[in-house]
Amino acid sequence: MKKSPNNKDLPPGPDQPTGESGQPSAEPPINLSLDENREAIEAVFAHCTDLKIMAWTYGPDLAYSAFSVYFDTLTKSTPKYYAKDTLQNLVPHELGPASETTVQDVIRFFEQQGLASPSVELLTDIPSAVAAILDGKVVMFFEGWNKALAYSAFDVEQRQASEPITEPTVQGPHVSFIESLERNIGVIRSLLKSPKLKFERFISGEHVQRTISYGYLEGVVKPEILSEFENRIRQIGKEEIVEVSYLEEWIGESLYSPFPQVRYTERPDTVIAALLEGKIIAMVNGSPSVLICPGSFIEFFTNSEDYYYRSIFSTLIRILRMAAFVIALMLPSTYIALSTFHSELIPTVLLLAILNTREGIPFPALVEALIMEFFFELLREAGIRLPRPIGSAVSIVGALVIGQAAIQSQIASPVMVIVVALTGIASFALPHYNMAIALRILRFPLMFLAATFGGLGIMVGIILIYLHLATLRSLGVPYLTSLAPLDIGRLRDAVVVLPRLLLHSPRNRHLNRKTSGRKNTS
Repeated sequence: MKKSPNNKDLPPGPDQPTGESGQPSAEPPINLSLDENREAIEAVFAHCTDLKIMAWTYGPDLAYSAFSVYFDTLTKSTPKYYAKDTLQNLVPHELGPASETTVQDVIRFFEQQGLASPSVELLTDIPSAVAAILDGKVVMFFEGWNKALAYSAFDVEQRQASEPITEPTVQGPHVSFIESLERNIGVIRSLLKSPKLKFERFISGEHVQRTISYGYLEGVVKPEILSEFENRIRQIGKEEIVEVSYLEEWIGESLYSPFPQVRYTERPDTVIAALLEGKIIAMVNGSPSVLICPGSFIEFFTNSEDYYYRSIFSTLIRILRMAAFVIALMLPSTYIALSTFHSELIPTVLLLAILNTREGIPFPALVEALIMEFFFELLREAGIRLPRPIGSAVSIVGALVIGQAAIQSQIASPVMVIVVALTGIASFALPHYNMAIALRILRFPLMFLAATFGGLGIMVGIILIYLHLATLRSLGVPYLTSLAPLDIGRLRDAVVVLPRLLLHSPRNRHLNRKTSGRKNTS
């Protein structure tokens, strides 16, 4: 198992069992008797019908016995691929013909001359053999040898790389990650060809035994952030990690904060941009998403696609996203406060129109908003969970039918339907889904505060949200980085997308250094 750069061990996986004292515990070794080894394997994998044990003989007069064990659901399907022919393929010249090979030749070659292929392992105990079989390897046991050979034959159907589902793009790469960790790391290395790109990995879980890998760009990531990340991920131990989002509970600073402290992406270009900015990425075998940390508030309004367009258009999109954030958070509560407490702030003509639409509505504005929000959230979840061919149809038709029926039955006014619809559309405009979830949660407390105290309640709610954001940290980094304390050098590219030539001009680099120096002095 690899070690982290600060020479501290990562969480021990199943391949490194420990006893009560923390010292490595003794494992049952592989026996010289072939029958005992077979009984041990059969005992571990009892009632596993897809386990195959193939006995075969080799040597002069076929006097020597061996057997291969594997899962036919995880490996290639050619039977002879697991017999003595494979032994000859691993070392075609050194062992000689199969009819002349003896067990002493096998022992002498693999123990004295070493392994002939990087895909071959030499195993010394039964648990290692069990782990190799579960990894989709073929394990070969020999009569009279207390070790076993394991070689990779993994062959499970995998999804081909396709266009990102959660992050569609108009311009830029149309390739997403898949559920294979090795393929994902390979894609990243093919795009970022630097020896400073480091990947560490370990195995977590007693049953799922998922491989977890994290990467960073050495010399770009801050050492204190990397050390804090490794200290937290080291606490995972033998927890069952099924998907990469499970890691957020260990990496996040505040478990009960509605605001996301890490980002997720399926796009390789987003990962490359994050690594170049000094971020740390984490991946789990079997998950197509990549976790990016630490996360800051302003990053949830950005997208790697912003740099594929002209700066004027990208800046307009950034500002539009920030406006969508305000609308998704405050529009229902603002309408409730104006219609209930501050009607004098509404122009007279608009006020009369609102009063006409609310005539006959039996509920106050708060109850009316809660009913429509409940219907909208219900339709949103139904559209996500339903099969794709009918999901969009149900969402659109359901919204039209329910909205029109609510107006005609005088459960809700047309203005309230418009307010709720604009709020939902604004939440869809945010590029990161987990930030939209945070707004869905915070919207309801603001509505109750607006119905109780009017504009004063909204002001108190916004102040409390800002205080929470100001105290929130991600891996020790302030969540409002570049906003508080104000950093002009970073804020310019966070709100206004500058052209690449202007962003990297000598004058801007001087301004960045000047701003950074002023920040450090303070």
